[in-house]
Amino acid sequence: MNITIPASSLARLSAAALLLLLVGCSRQADPEPPASDQAIASEDAPEQAAAPQADDAAFTFEAEVYEASAEELLAARLPIEETTEGWIRLFDGHTMFGWMITGQANWRVEDGTLTADRGEACLLSTSTRWADFELEVEFQADAETNSGVFLRSVIDPKDAQTDCFEINIAPADNPFPTGSIVGREKCDVFAGDASQWHTMNLVCNGESLTVKIDDQVTCESDDAGSPRNGHIGLQFREGAIRFRNVRLRPLNLESLVDANLSKWKQYEEMPGDFTVNDDQAIVVDGGKQQLESTESYGDFTLLTDYKMDDPESNSGIFFRAIPGDEMMGYECQVNNAMVDGNPLQPADCGPGGIFRRQDARIVAGEPGRWNSILLAADGPHFATWVNGVQVTDVTDDRPADENPRRGTRVEPGTLILQGHDETTQATYRKIEIQPAP
Repeated sequence: MNITIPASSLARLSAAALLLLLVGCSRQADPEPPASDQAIASEDAPEQAAAPQADDAAFTFEAEVYEASAEELLAARLPIEETTEGWIRLFDGHTMFGWMITGQANWRVEDGTLTADRGEACLLSTSTRWADFELEVEFQADAETNSGVFLRSVIDPKDAQTDCFEINIAPADNPFPTGSIVGREKCDVFAGDASQWHTMNLVCNGESLTVKIDDQVTCESDDAGSPRNGHIGLQFREGAIRFRNVRLRPLNLESLVDANLSKWKQYEEMPGDFTVNDDQAIVVDGGKQQLESTESYGDFTLLTDYKMDDPESNSGIFFRAIPGDEMMGYECQVNNAMVDGNPLQPADCGPGGIFRRQDARIVAGEPGRWNSILLAADGPHFATWVNGVQVTDVTDDRPADENPRRGTRVEPGTLILQGHDETTQATYRKIEIQPAP
């Protein structure tokens, strides 16, 4: 579910209140009918921002409201061959779901692109933070445009050497021309045609950062250890800038599945079975049952592939659960059912929905095929992607509580695979996790 928030109301909120609001459009009540997607804005602009141009001195911007049909969102899904490797779309091509505008620039969705060409210098930032990842993004910039892609960034970066990594998009006479890492590494002059689209590939892995443009390495750094986690930001500074096909995959995920389920605890007194088949996949067979991880996890990124032949079959992945208790945790729903065949109306929260916190905005999983779910948990903020499309973006703003069914839990807890009832039939062929640094 998405909640439409008038931009005029956002302008009156403090930066702190905006951040809490913007990173998830959370709710505390039980699931409600789906509403429209929305663009969202913040007053928390980066200090490094240049002053607005003279004709923009009185410029004000109100974020637009965007809607996408079920057909458009389903068409944005990625092939299973890519999602099983962790690839997701950060931009669905139609809405700004999962993004925050951090200042007064006219960021908008236009012809399948994220575009800005007027206003104050600021970032369009993901609400989710990322640690180790590969990012691909296509960009088109005017000849005099000064823009960039920010990695592991704070919301309001003040220093490119401590608060983020800024990959510049700028003219040849800039101290850090296109493809350079601002304040760290200057690359050779990029000779690309400003009127053409170019592909930027960025690999941020521990201490190392590699920048490619159109398959050519422009910069490499082995001193990228600080910061280790942060938002991804697209910058408007000067001149028109357009981005599209913004895709990411997390790196360094560790498998939790082996033939002996050595990283899991089974409860023999509970009905149903968890077994590993010849393909090294976990099979969930009936009963109200749980398979619980032996380790606890706080902030993490988790990737799984699931398959359920029955459209009504019900399972789930619990996280930050109370160890040894019966499914007392947050639940990432695994259920493909929908109301009257409408993908915009999940019958039971929807695949990737955070149960009782936010329904999936679309049922992007299908019975009878492999589907991928990527779950990012960072403090009280959760985001999920199903088959490459983001379906939830929520912040749990309830009072703190040990039990996530009653309140916000940020402390580590176990993972639990759920057998919901005697009709549950599900297969998980991979469960991989990347704990946050």
